[in-house]
Amino acid sequence: MALIERAMGYEGGQPNETLKEIISKSLDEAGEFCQVRAEYNVYPGVKFFNESRSISVSGIVFDVQRIVYGQLKKSDSIAVFLCTAGEEIGKRSRAFMKEGNLLEGYVYDVIGSEVADSAADFMQKDLESVAGSQGKKITNRYSPGYCRWDVAEQHKLFCLMTDNFCRIKLSPSALMDPIKSVSGFIGIGEDVRYNPYTCNLCDMKDCIYRRLRGQKK
Repeated sequence: MALIERAMGYEGGQPNETLKEIISKSLDEAGEFCQVRAEYNVYPGVKFFNESRSISVSGIVFDVQRIVYGQLKKSDSIAVFLCTAGEEIGKRSRAFMKEGNLLEGYVYDVIGSEVADSAADFMQKDLESVAGSQGKKITNRYSPGYCRWDVAEQHKLFCLMTDNFCRIKLSPSALMDPIKSVSGFIGIGEDVRYNPYTCNLCDMKDCIYRRLRGQKK
């Protein structure tokens, strides 16, 4: 519950009792219908092109841009991942919004984001353990849409996840459905580094994730 409160901006204060009740009730209900899934595929033998700041994974070239490239360039493998909270929580949020219950809709929206992000955290911990058993480390996870990496490259990324255990669909504009889903790359190697908080590396001042990540430090 505290995680949801912080994500809603109450880190330095306390929400009123009505909001606390809404959050508690919504969390209980979300626990019953969220369909949390996570997966990753590891691709060895990746190639890095310093001049274009791009990466070739299984023959597919990704224009990840300067910041993401700099964080991944020492990797000898790339884990491509998908995670989702399922479609129901997004439906509930939209339904409440449509009915005019904006607060309830917003609470569900925040819960959905946090569930998807937590699924990615668990996935990343598993990958870290597997890599560690091989004497390797992992980087942070990086997603299309972050740090000037074009979100349209989701289409390329999904070509590497043909099994799609998470059952995520992409729109022509590369938006994921269910909307509360996460995708991206994690670097693996002996010389890579994990940075607990990397928004200071990015120059996108208007990025919404800067605020959210700052709250989770």
